[in-house]
Amino acid sequence: MNPHEIDLHKELKKYFGFNQFKGLQEQVVKSIITGNNTFVIMPTGGGKSLCYQLPALVLDGTAIVVSPLIALMKNQVDAIRSLSSEHGIAHVLNSSLNKTEVNQVKKDITSGVTKLLYVAPESLTKEEYIQFLQSVKLSFVAIDEAHCISEWGHDFRPEYRNLRNIVRQLGDVPMIGLTATATPKVQEDILKNLDMPNANTFKASFNRPNLYYEVRTKTKNIESDIIRFIKQHKGKSGVIYCLSRKKVEEIAQVLQVNGISAVPYHAGLDAKTRAKHQDMFLMEDVEVVVATIAFGMGIDKPDVRFVIHHDIPKSLESYYQETGRAGRDGGEGHCLAYYSYKDIEKLEKFLSGKPVAEQEIGFALLQEVVAYAETSMSRRKFLLHYFGEEFDDVNGDGADMDDNVRNPKSKVEAQDQVVTLLKVVRDTKQLFKSKEVIFALVGKINAVIKAQKIDTQPYFGSGSKFDEKYWMALIRQVLVDGLLSKDIETYGVLKLAQKGEAFIKRPTSFMMSEDHEYNEEEDEAIVTAAKSTGVADEALMGMLRDLRKKEAKKLGVPPFVIFQDPSLEDMALKYPISIDELSNVHGVGEGKAKKYGKPFIDLIIRYVEDNDIIRPDDLVVKSTGANSGLKLYIIQNVDRKLALDDISKAKGLSMDDLLKEMEQIVYSGTKLNISYWIDEILDEDQQEEIHDYFMDSESDNIKDALKEFDGDYDIEELRLMRIKFISEVAN
Repeated sequence: MNPHEIDLHKELKKYFGFNQFKGLQEQVVKSIITGNNTFVIMPTGGGKSLCYQLPALVLDGTAIVVSPLIALMKNQVDAIRSLSSEHGIAHVLNSSLNKTEVNQVKKDITSGVTKLLYVAPESLTKEEYIQFLQSVKLSFVAIDEAHCISEWGHDFRPEYRNLRNIVRQLGDVPMIGLTATATPKVQEDILKNLDMPNANTFKASFNRPNLYYEVRTKTKNIESDIIRFIKQHKGKSGVIYCLSRKKVEEIAQVLQVNGISAVPYHAGLDAKTRAKHQDMFLMEDVEVVVATIAFGMGIDKPDVRFVIHHDIPKSLESYYQETGRAGRDGGEGHCLAYYSYKDIEKLEKFLSGKPVAEQEIGFALLQEVVAYAETSMSRRKFLLHYFGEEFDDVNGDGADMDDNVRNPKSKVEAQDQVVTLLKVVRDTKQLFKSKEVIFALVGKINAVIKAQKIDTQPYFGSGSKFDEKYWMALIRQVLVDGLLSKDIETYGVLKLAQKGEAFIKRPTSFMMSEDHEYNEEEDEAIVTAAKSTGVADEALMGMLRDLRKKEAKKLGVPPFVIFQDPSLEDMALKYPISIDELSNVHGVGEGKAKKYGKPFIDLIIRYVEDNDIIRPDDLVVKSTGANSGLKLYIIQNVDRKLALDDISKAKGLSMDDLLKEMEQIVYSGTKLNISYWIDEILDEDQQEEIHDYFMDSESDNIKDALKEFDGDYDIEELRLMRIKFISEVAN
């Protein structure tokens, strides 16, 4: 068929059922059909695959699609097969096929049935495949996820580097490179590597106006925060990204325990489980997938409503791609990332084991992530600038969908400081990265400053009125404004742009907002202070103490047997009004809640009603107890009367740690019968003496007991007896 005679709209309707193309699709398809080398940069969800699928279906011959992921290929092949009655219309050629299957693929290609052949780059290096492909008619070669070619891409694959040479062996076939993420540096790299400088390049806008960007401080209460967030978006689908498999498992468990349907997804699960969890998510049998980055490649779920980053990713490309899985249908998408500099330090430590060139790149990419998280300017403008795109943060599409824009920091005039900054960059000969430029401004010395004799120059310390944080924030904003540029080739050296030179000659107003302070410690301090002072309801606390005394008298036991003080404090904070909620309170398990809870619940219900208290429903977060497995192990082996030192050895615990675990178990209401162990250490009279002491005591404090017995018993004996006492008397 003559390419010029193809009615593209008719073919689009026939194969895909759409009446019109989206964005740049039509121009791209025309470029490919007329046999031009083509380069497509289109964000996730922009309809990238259609750009090569449609031409492949209407042109003569077979199109080869190089893709890095087997799961992705399988998804796409299934999708294309569903468009046609011919099963062989699309095939995969990779290491997962056996001989018979390979022969079937070859047969379908030779007979002209196969329009799309998906291959992994490794398969293309096999001599037998190259020989075979040289003998058949090929329409073009498409290289999907082309950023894998560039070591500046976030997903570099060395085997992608050689693609150009392989494609040359296949004859004179047009090439199509496609990527969903590319900074100007990566684009240049791809074109150079595929050796197609004259390619028709199409770049779609990276702006996703329906996505709301937000960054929060990562504190110790991150799990409650995530649960609260998901419960506010009840019934909606979301993805939570974590960096480690262990964290994925933990978070998935915590969500399940708190009544949120969630499944884990990571490379450590077998393929069957992964496929099952992915399907459950697509079919809406579960609301949330907790995943490492292995998840989401080619997942076409249009209605993901939120993407949460529990850990900040290694690069802004990854971040952009992962957040881009939200709101593909054009509906709302909330992108929430938790940031703490500690996480960045972990990633840096991880990098330090890599080859030097890779380290440099990794550090440069990480610094961009830090800048994004800490900036207080429009996050959208910042992101788009990173991808080489201008954005009008006042009238642009989606300008207010961003935490910084909705809660702006006050701005200050920084015209003079901008001039000072630009002059220092100029006078240090544009040789340095941000760090050295800032040191020169504030007058701080390091090896580089010393070696270059910068500390002897008149501008050294010219910005010492302001601190390093201030200058860092200013550099970020000046970069986005285009007065400076960052040379990626040299890992982030600052260069003076033309606009910057003009600014030095004729300065104009420059309004600057200061960066966010992300101080986890401070946040923690506020939370704990609130718990111990203002937030626990003092009036209720008094009533709970009285009730505990009364119940203790009635049952003939000391008050601490019923609930310990920290448990009462937690009740006065959370106002639990059902046995189920009470069993989430600190140090109260199900057993204890059932045994003693009713009068306490009744009191709290009355109190809440009488005082019109709005209960903080979101504070009641069940923890899986990261060590619930350990507790179960202890309970089972104490039942089997296993020696305690064997239990502690098996789990690599000290005796002190084992006793702590056992104390938690009995204090939250589960029985542990350790008589078999105590009988070996203490005779009947000794046991009775300690038992009576605890029975008559106001407190279960071990220090008081030690004083009382004045050296007759050691700490371990007293703690063991206290465990036995609580277990028998309280549970």
